[in-house]
Amino acid sequence: MNKTTPKQWQRLRRRLPILIIGATALVGALTLRDQLSFAMLAQHRETLIALRDAHYIPAVVIFILAYAAMVALSLPGATVATLTGGFLFGLFPGVLFNVAAATTGAIGVFLAARLGFGAELAARIEAGGGAAARLQAGLRRNEIPALLLMRLLPVVPFFLANLVPAAMNVALWRFACTTFFGIMPGALILTWVGAGLGEVFERGEEPDLSLLTDPRFLGPLLGLAALAALPVLVRAVRRKER
Repeated sequence: MNKTTPKQWQRLRRRLPILIIGATALVGALTLRDQLSFAMLAQHRETLIALRDAHYIPAVVIFILAYAAMVALSLPGATVATLTGGFLFGLFPGVLFNVAAATTGAIGVFLAARLGFGAELAARIEAGGGAAARLQAGLRRNEIPALLLMRLLPVVPFFLANLVPAAMNVALWRFACTTFFGIMPGALILTWVGAGLGEVFERGEEPDLSLLTDPRFLGPLLGLAALAALPVLVRAVRRKER
């Protein structure tokens, strides 16, 4: 019978956080998808408002911690959580609470992934050469624009946008800053929708999330994405000219 070596135990301990996140995400997807919903928010809205009015600062802290934990463990319901932030705290400071919580949770996933496999994988990619190494080098040359694009354009799932930078050994401060500012536009729209949920509840309706694809809001998001991509295009043209 083979014994586990100290090096293997050390590797297992490093990977334990990301394994826990993966297992929790799977269990959450199977068991909590119907629980963390708009209907649940509507059902408990009066209790949440009473808690906020009686204990505002603790309510803010609990909300941010719960939202951050939801993101860090990759549980379903982030959209409902963002709406809740707007419903309870208004557009401002609700949007700041939402973005701070989501960014904190994303950093948790990023650090767990980098500890578990990111640094080792990045070193292997760099040493192995080939297309993957060229992609890694290209991302490093354009870290901030590339990270902003992943956040501004909702084509990359939020969880995956936390893992890819870890695998490419992106600097933590750049990941944190681009996440905070990159998710701000989308969070602003959802928080604004959440701030008007009182009237929606009174009418017995559900919030209209089609605003996310409305040209009035999608246009500025695409404009910001194009602005973020501009430095990459400029560098590419200069390299071609050389």
